[in-house]
Formats: sequence, structure tokens, C-alpha cells
Amino acid sequence: MASKKGIIVTIVILVAITAGSFLLWMVPQENPNSMITSDHENYLNGVKEIHSMLDQTIEKEFQNLKDGAITPEEYLQVADVTSSQITSQITEFVTSNPPTEWQDSYIQYMDSLRSFNSYVTETKVYANLIKEGNTEKLEDTDKKIQSLKNESIKYIELSDNSRPI
Repeated sequence: MASKKGIIVTIVILVAITAGSFLLWMVPQENPNSMITSDHENYLNGVKEIHSMLDQTIEKEFQNLKDGAITPEEYLQVADVTSSQITSQITEFVTSNPPTEWQDSYIQYMDSLRSFNSYVTETKVYANLIKEGNTEKLEDTDKKIQSLKNESIKYIELSDNSRPI
């Protein structure tokens, strides 16, 4: 059985290691801007990757809806999940508090996500029109969908061009 002295020494060592690790993590390094900029760049790149995957998924499923490969109800389920994920990304952007040099890029990308969410919402309108058999409004809705998709792409380009060098 372990002695009390051995247990106390082990606990003290673990506390010292944990405290040291915590201090290294919390205390800024000599050049804190490089770490912050790097983190914000990686975060934005990660969001772009998620956005790209959501875009590919929704575009594929929307085409499946148009081709009749899936029902409007099935599409609406996919679109609801996608919209929820986009809303979550927007919420994270609002609370991310990027440094000044990244704010413009973040704002532009957040606008892209908002346009993309509107795009997804409009595809849900399209699915509901099919569900209701209201085909005369499909063409106008499709034009609006394409316009919102192009707007989202435009904001991505603005965000990329606003990144600090």
C-alpha cells in the first residue's frame, strides 16, 4: 500500500505540472500577435472548409430534389440540418472577437454565411412549392436561389481579399 508521504508528493508534482502548463498556456508569448493572427486565420480557414462541405451537400441534395431523386420532405430535413449548422457558425463568429486586423475579413465571411443561410432557406421554399404542386413560381424562386448563392460567393471573395498580409 502507498504511503501518505508518497501520495502527497505525487499530488504536489501533478499540481505543479498542471499549474506550469496552465501558466504557459495563459501567459502571452513574446510576440502575442503572431499567435492570435495564426489562430484566427486557422479558425477562418476551418469555417470555410465547413461551409464548403455544407455547400456541396446542399447543392447535391437540391439537384436530387430537382431531378426527383428525393422527396421534398427528405430535402427539407437536409436543409433544416444545414441551416442549423450555418446558424451555429454565425453565432460563433459573433462571439469570436477577432483582432482589429481580422475584423473586416470576419465580417465579410459572416455576411457570406448569412447569404448562404438565405440561399438554403430559399431552396426550402422551392421544395415546398414542389410539395404543394405550385410549379409556376419555381422559375422565379430558382433565380432568387442563384442570386443568393452568387452573393455568398462574392462575400467569400471580399473576405479573402480583406485578410491581413
